[in-house]
Amino acid sequence: MAVARFDSPAAAVDAAGEGNAVLLLADGYPAELLALDAGLFRTAAAKKLRLYVEYPSFLPGVAIGAPRGTQWERAVIASDVFGAGLARLRILAIHGCRFTPVAAEAPHIVIGRVAGFDTAVYGLAKDSLPILFELPQPEGCGEVLVATTKLSHFLTGRYAPADAWQSIWRYVLGWLRPGETQCALQWTAHVRPSFGAEDALPADVERQALRRGIDWYFNARMVIHPSMMAQYNRNQPVNGTAAVPAGYDSKQDSPHGDRTGQMPDLSTPPGDGSLGVLEGFDGKVFCDGAQPVRWWIRGDCNGEIAGTMAAAGLLLGNPRDSKTAGNIGDWLFFRSMMSLGDRAKPEHPAYGLLGWNETPQYVGPGSMDGYAVYYGDDEARAMLGMMLAAAVLRTERYDERMLKCLLANLRVSGQLGFQPDRIDQGPLEKAGWRHYFNDRNTSYAPGFQATMWACYLWAHRHTGFALFLQRAKTAIGLVMAVYHDQGKWNLIVQHDRAKMLLALAWLVRAEDTPGHRAWLRRIAADLLATQDACGAIGEEAGEPGQGVFPPPASNEAYGTGEIPLVQTKADAASDLLYTCNLAFLALHEAAAATGDAYYRQAEDRLAAFLCRSQIRSETHPELDGGWFRAFDFKRWEYWASNGDAGWGAWCIESGWSQSWITAVLALRQLQTSLWDVTKDSAIHRHFDRLRQEMLPEA
Repeated sequence: MAVARFDSPAAAVDAAGEGNAVLLLADGYPAELLALDAGLFRTAAAKKLRLYVEYPSFLPGVAIGAPRGTQWERAVIASDVFGAGLARLRILAIHGCRFTPVAAEAPHIVIGRVAGFDTAVYGLAKDSLPILFELPQPEGCGEVLVATTKLSHFLTGRYAPADAWQSIWRYVLGWLRPGETQCALQWTAHVRPSFGAEDALPADVERQALRRGIDWYFNARMVIHPSMMAQYNRNQPVNGTAAVPAGYDSKQDSPHGDRTGQMPDLSTPPGDGSLGVLEGFDGKVFCDGAQPVRWWIRGDCNGEIAGTMAAAGLLLGNPRDSKTAGNIGDWLFFRSMMSLGDRAKPEHPAYGLLGWNETPQYVGPGSMDGYAVYYGDDEARAMLGMMLAAAVLRTERYDERMLKCLLANLRVSGQLGFQPDRIDQGPLEKAGWRHYFNDRNTSYAPGFQATMWACYLWAHRHTGFALFLQRAKTAIGLVMAVYHDQGKWNLIVQHDRAKMLLALAWLVRAEDTPGHRAWLRRIAADLLATQDACGAIGEEAGEPGQGVFPPPASNEAYGTGEIPLVQTKADAASDLLYTCNLAFLALHEAAAATGDAYYRQAEDRLAAFLCRSQIRSETHPELDGGWFRAFDFKRWEYWASNGDAGWGAWCIESGWSQSWITAVLALRQLQTSLWDVTKDSAIHRHFDRLRQEMLPEA
């Protein structure tokens, strides 16, 4: 098929022969509408042209509103023209979409806020607006197919999923040239998995994945350089920055309003860890395929990253990684306000705790800002990372601070071993730590609780303090007793199991009994029931209305809270933020604890999947080597429900995801486990003094 390109719509229409097909594409998108006028449409009609126009400034007989952006809206198939392969109510992602609002009869694609994974399960949104439709034919107008946004931007804008866009463009080209056989449509995605599902993997693939995963921290400028601090301290969202493509509005630029902003300038030198590490990339994707960064410095992420940097430095022999690990640990424990202030005052009930993030001020209960917020699970993962860093760097300088944190958390754990899922500074100061220590509360949410129980078991191993073991065992036993009561035991189902699996693996280390092994196997079997042949662990949505973070129950609820990646049990997606990453660590520790090939084989399958699904991108080097939260292992691409209010399908979390995937890859190659590599910890040297200081009643 011969194709000619012209510099303007008028030139293309003037040059076209009678009955030709003409595509009028919006090169100025998103800043400029495609300039069209009535004369162009009259000329096209006279020549009997078939026109495809996108992002138009003018349409005959149609009122066009001012361009607007999207926040939680997604595109949805609204007719049957695309065939069985792209049925009505299928959901599409048009990243960074700007469109012109119009009224149209019987559109083929609309945009609106809808819940669902592949399908708009509650139907079209009531206020849906057309994205693709056929223009009625008033006088002076011929055959015209209109897109109110730039559909031809699918490659640069990373529109998803790929199979849907192949169907859409086959339809558009077929509409333009009816009766002609359509050629196959193929393209290489700008951001894609490192290997196909069936590709042979190199013998050293895990080492390669580790190296690329660690390099990501530096290439993406997650490791803060001093020159980045001005941008960090401004707490400035993307709106108004010069580098943002023209035409974005503030609602689109900063959907959360929580320190989500333009990514660092990649010409900035990488940092060395002495100022900490950023939280990662937000799940939003701009129209140019780039993504904003979450300008948070979190305690959990930095502790985790210190651990993986240390392990990688040892395995790969790179002094940069080892030095960065030590610098991050020193900053986190000795210079960050997450460790200083009230957390360093022995008389304060927050003494020894690790703040949630390094923001300039605490703004009150319920806030997501401030270092005076305490999540036990986040503190626990920071401790796991720092245990690894201390062991691999062969240093005792972190021991006292680690033990303070462990004891501080123990004294806000009640008699049954549970903490509140979150503790704020104000209530803690008012009630005092003894209120929490003597409470008999329960919280059957392993996603919030279980990692701390693993830390208590580790602490008991190194201090011999019976209360660590007793409270961990009590809580684990209570949780296992209500395991099948999904009204109580359901946060994000697979996430709960992955977190619980680590605690149970280390319970076997602490007390290797048939009962404890049975609990471990029971949780592992349920977790792995959805493991695909490719190694991916499928998510489970749970039952509607149950759990803390269920799927949205309406279109209006989409994007209003934390939700799973899947809407129903039939959806095939893996979660690399809440499940696969943490299951990778847990399965590795379970295999080491039991010697059972069952766990090792599942871990090996998962390792292969993680190496395959690692991001490959020449166009976006800031993403290369990372792992997105969501992976559709049937389509073999990055796709899922993107309605999580904090961490969407395309986010990259520098701690939870990136750190534990790379840390376990390193531990596998070092032929050790986290439990074993930390066997020589010397935290016991500080125990008698700190126990007397922090828990005199115990």
